[in-house]
Amino acid sequence: MKVLWSLGLAWLLCVAAPVGATQNAPQCPPAAQPFTPELFQTAAAQARDRGLLWRVTKGGHASYLYGTLHVGRAEWMAPGPSVQRALQETDTVALELDPLDETVQREMAAGMAHAKAYPLPAALQSRLLRALQAQCLPADATSQAAPEMLVYTLSTLVGRPDGLEPSFGSEILLSILAHGSGRPVVSLETVALQLKTLLARNAAEAETVVREGLDDLDSDRVHTVLLKSAQVWENGELAELERYSQWCQCANTPLDKKLMRRLLDDRNPGLAQRIDQLHAQGHKLFVAVGAMHMTGAIGIPALLARRGYQVERVF
Repeated sequence: MKVLWSLGLAWLLCVAAPVGATQNAPQCPPAAQPFTPELFQTAAAQARDRGLLWRVTKGGHASYLYGTLHVGRAEWMAPGPSVQRALQETDTVALELDPLDETVQREMAAGMAHAKAYPLPAALQSRLLRALQAQCLPADATSQAAPEMLVYTLSTLVGRPDGLEPSFGSEILLSILAHGSGRPVVSLETVALQLKTLLARNAAEAETVVREGLDDLDSDRVHTVLLKSAQVWENGELAELERYSQWCQCANTPLDKKLMRRLLDDRNPGLAQRIDQLHAQGHKLFVAVGAMHMTGAIGIPALLARRGYQVERVF
């Protein structure tokens, strides 16, 4: 089972309930740069449009859909000109979950603490501990989250040597900008829904997710696909993103396909419905959700088009 497509949710684990990285081992990647005025000024000096942006119009006003990446580079921490204009034309930022909302963070931490952790075979548990140590995370992380959650979290960290950090993801930037300017931020989903989506439904599923996820980490496949995903997203290559299942090697088994449907396809109708509800109330939304939710016939742009929206790609 290939875990990279789960970045759409697992990035929040690193924000809401960090497991306390240990930076003493010599192979540990450097810690992410802190959020300082200098970081944002440097990013602003090289800001350009990245990702994917649509304008959707219905009922006499427009909202925007922005396909995000849940990890990023320090130099990406400033919006490009088209994103800036879209933000200026809207009044509310809508995210899957607002990562800076203290209620969201508390609910995520509590949900993970109370989630059922299915026991793993001893050899697999040892592999997981070694993987945590390789990413400079403490062994006691296994007492703070279900094992499949830890594998999802590990998949967000393999890009750190290349400068790709969960703390530099698109949602962090947009939440910082919105809260800093006093703009409302709404969560389109609930923590309970996202945890239900991520958590294994039984012991066999948990074991398979962990074993195959660790296989992908050990083979460097997650790292390779993450780097390509970042490049595709940075350049706004929608056609290549729509071919994701062909090059990610993440939809090969029945469980792969079931989990991908659970993480993406099954959530899109609810996301589209919530966006439609907020837009119909008169909100001019800047909606930012994972770019994989924007692709294909059941992507959010297509679903909104079927709800009567005029949909146009900006970049």
